[in-house]
Amino acid sequence: MMSDYIPMNPFVMGFDLLTGLSDDAESTKRLLSKMKGMYHDDAAFETILEKEDPKVYEFYELKIPNYASDLLFGTSITYPGKVGNEYYMTKGHFHEVLETAEVYYTLSGEGYMLMETPEGEWKAEALSAGKAVYVPPRWAHRSINTGTEPLVTFFVFRGDAGHDYGTIEQKGYRKLIVEGKDGKPEIIDNPKWAK
Repeated sequence: MMSDYIPMNPFVMGFDLLTGLSDDAESTKRLLSKMKGMYHDDAAFETILEKEDPKVYEFYELKIPNYASDLLFGTSITYPGKVGNEYYMTKGHFHEVLETAEVYYTLSGEGYMLMETPEGEWKAEALSAGKAVYVPPRWAHRSINTGTEPLVTFFVFRGDAGHDYGTIEQKGYRKLIVEGKDGKPEIIDNPKWAK
């Protein structure tokens, strides 16, 4: 064990099982204006921002010391909506400690967890209440809300993992999940993906 390690004391934090919201902490909110470059339809993005700056998602992430032996946890709430035909989503990230796994448990809503590795493998797993998804080490991941209600997940990962948002901001994801002509989610290649 590291000599500078300061052990945590046991504690309790509350989350609403349907909304994912907490009275015990302040959430980090991501407005659409903070998602510039994330959506493939730039014109649709700008049209929405001319009228409003909607909240796309928010999350609660417990402040835990940056030690591998501790667990960081919280909830993520992705709201329903679309930019053009692309559903609201989280920015998505790799972990700074790339060999970090993460688990998400769906509390309510429906959508997908879109994942990919630096080498180009990708996977999209459907999420609905009661479903858990395991995100292996080395996989970037993004929550996408394809429903009409908030998509609420509870997540857990190692305390020192950190977040690498920059890689996704620069390159994007190889795949997008959009509303197809039949009104159902469809997975397509991202025309803006940077190799």
